Amino acid sequence: MRGLVTLEDLAYLVGRNRLLFTDMSTKRRDFIKLSGLTGLGLISTGLAGCASITGASKSPSTKKQRFNMSGYAAPKIDRVRIGFIGLGMRGPGAVNRMSHIEGVDIKGLCDLRPVKVEAVQKSLAGSQHKPLSYSGSEEAWKQLCDRDDIDLIYICTPWHLHAPMAVYAMEAGKHVAVEVPAALTVDECWQLVETSERTKKHCMMLENCCYDFFELLTLNMARQGFFGEIIHTEGAYIHDLVGLNFAKNGYQDMWRLKENYKNGNLYPTHGLGPVCQVMNINRGDKMEYLTSMASADFHMAKKAEELAAKDDFYKEYVGKEFRGNMNTTSIRTANGRTIMIQHDVSSPRPYSRLHVISGTEGFAQKYPEPAKIAKGESFVSAEEFKKLEKQYTPEIVKKVGEMAKQIGGHGGMDFMMDWRLIDCLRNGLPLDQDVYDAASWSVIAPLSIWSVSNRSNSIDVPDFTAGSWKSNRPVDLTLNGGGTTGVHV
Repeated sequence: MRGLVTLEDLAYLVGRNRLLFTDMSTKRRDFIKLSGLTGLGLISTGLAGCASITGASKSPSTKKQRFNMSGYAAPKIDRVRIGFIGLGMRGPGAVNRMSHIEGVDIKGLCDLRPVKVEAVQKSLAGSQHKPLSYSGSEEAWKQLCDRDDIDLIYICTPWHLHAPMAVYAMEAGKHVAVEVPAALTVDECWQLVETSERTKKHCMMLENCCYDFFELLTLNMARQGFFGEIIHTEGAYIHDLVGLNFAKNGYQDMWRLKENYKNGNLYPTHGLGPVCQVMNINRGDKMEYLTSMASADFHMAKKAEELAAKDDFYKEYVGKEFRGNMNTTSIRTANGRTIMIQHDVSSPRPYSRLHVISGTEGFAQKYPEPAKIAKGESFVSAEEFKKLEKQYTPEIVKKVGEMAKQIGGHGGMDFMMDWRLIDCLRNGLPLDQDVYDAASWSVIAPLSIWSVSNRSNSIDVPDFTAGSWKSNRPVDLTLNGGGTTGVHV
């Protein structure tokens, strides 16, 4: 029999049975868990606001908030001057959508590849927008951020560039809108939070699914008590992307395929964001801990071998370990509620962004479509659904919903997201998604990677609000979503 319990034993037991160690100090627990993260390269020893393996003076639980960005209303900006970084998959559509919104001036376009910038410049020909071009250098985006005549930097680059660019832009005095995920590591999440608090610049993650029509409907229903108290929610991103991820003419340098070397929920925010708003996460409740499990990989490694047999280009991907097909991550909140988030981008199955709301008095679900609502054990009829839809459709949908469908972007939700961002900046309103949302929704990816690699042991979710979640007010999107900003189609 062994007479001593090692640190590794403690880490294992804490993960397997949290109740055995309820008397451990918070610092001790954080030290054990963060030691595991450090071993996986998910945080750095210089991480501000977190304990390191050498025992830094502060841990996430002891971090003090410099300034509360939740509910913060920045000074009004009559005309929002925007610079765009990244004009590959998402950027051109964002530029087009913004060009239709009143009170916007597109001042700069940046991409490493000149041809991408030229294409978007041509799309703006004849419009009021005359942006300058930045390209040809990996540092060109900094020149754009350093300009004095820009209010907002809109980032649509590969994932690993999101946080560094967002931090630099905020340091340069700009508000930031950044594509999902906002960060890839725990370290980067803290950097976003601390930079936003210090500079008092917004850092909004562009989680478009929060602005889809059914998600907005259920948010308004939750705000008005239709579901009673929320018990459990579910979300997902299930989308067969094997063909796109392996496509030579898809993502530059095959960056998205390479991201799939990590095994976890790499893309949690589409399913998570809308249900977090329904549950008032960071505004009355917080995600406390998670556990994550992944299946084996049944497709991606085989696909690499299959392609390499025909094309030498793919040989470097043979023998790589890819993420499992399905990841399921379960989260428990401080108020005793639960969230289930799934991620699968390699199985041949129908697309799904599962959206489930289960409360003490009502239930809603989208995917498979059509979306459904229930009171009790039976779904309401199609006629009753239409009545509920009419009763609970929020003001933002009444204001710009039809125009959003015309202008486009995933059926209109992308446009409503952009319109709402501009309307908030122009009218000095708090944003629907603040930096704490960006950090807490994004951090699920690295934490899930840790959990998967540690036999699905649980791990705490950092409280990026430093305790202010207890008093922060819920998102008021459904009340103030009407806005005053115009649209030209």
